Amino acid sequence: MNKLLRLTLAGVLCVFAIPHIASAQTFSDAFAGFGSNSKDPIQIEAEQLEVEDKSNSATFKGDVVVSQGDTQLKTERLRVFYDGSATGDVQQKISRLEASGRVHITAKDQTATGDEASFDMNRQVMVMTGKEVVLSQGPNVVVGKKLTVNLKTGTANLQGGVSGTSEGSGRVKVLLQPKSLNKN
Repeated sequence: MNKLLRLTLAGVLCVFAIPHIASAQTFSDAFAGFGSNSKDPIQIEAEQLEVEDKSNSATFKGDVVVSQGDTQLKTERLRVFYDGSATGDVQQKISRLEASGRVHITAKDQTATGDEASFDMNRQVMVMTGKEVVLSQGPNVVVGKKLTVNLKTGTANLQGGVSGTSEGSGRVKVLLQPKSLNKN
């Protein structure tokens, strides 16, 4: 049971271990919320947890909710991949997270939604895809089909279509409310 508890905590901590991006509030900040306040407790809820030692993975299923402070990740399924065994310093051994089933990330007034998201912890890159990937901050909205965020630098790239697929056409759509950009 100790191994299962360590793996569960490691998966949760890994989601929230994304470094805080020091910049003005931007759409990519929604992904920086995890780990920005390590003093807040981390909570994970799911209907089921399966640990697969042979494939070095654990899968949370059914209304998965991961939260810390003002940041929350909701999805139907979250799979955590780790290198090596689940002993020792497990958090450093997490290699990848895969969320599927309507992924929804919120941080204060920022929201990102898509059908799937993957977090490459070694490269610190998050990719969210879907029929519509929607980013919103207050009344401002950006829509595309594939979002790639470098979690180290905060650089975000949103594509209107995924080239080389039937989803290859499309455009990025942006709706900005002018008064929302004014800082008082």
